[in-house]
Amino acid sequence: MTATSPADRAPSPGDALVHAVDEVEEFVSGAGWDAPRQMFALVRTSELLSAEPGLAHQVTSGSGGPAEFTPIAQDSLPGDTVAGALATLTWPDEVAGCVLVMEILAGAGEDQREARLAAGVLRDQPGGACLLRWRHAPDGPVLRGADLAPGLLEALQGTFEP
Repeated sequence: MTATSPADRAPSPGDALVHAVDEVEEFVSGAGWDAPRQMFALVRTSELLSAEPGLAHQVTSGSGGPAEFTPIAQDSLPGDTVAGALATLTWPDEVAGCVLVMEILAGAGEDQREARLAAGVLRDQPGGACLLRWRHAPDGPVLRGADLAPGLLEALQGTFEP
């Protein structure tokens, strides 16, 4: 058995989703804190460029080439609750996934702190990806993992069900 480094293996859809969640959270963080919930559709960059070749110069990843998914900001998420808003949301077939970014209180009791949570899923793919950034340490370490918000990931996945 040979050990493989991450650079030696082909990227998986999960890697591309993690990259998209990171990209969306970075974009949202540029506007600062105290922002409303924001939803982004994820479309396959190859399909977007086939339909809109003029966007090629705008769609690049940090490595210079196009990322697998391109996030597209949506209108404000309607409703008073996230669950209520997601229950009314559906996506056209061209949308491969979605990312929701919102500010939350995380932790328990006196350890509760403000944070920004970015959570994303792909259509027809189990699981998802989450990123949590603490308001008190915006340049500090972030938490990552689907286990940060499994209920939210399930609700986001539900937006792709008929």
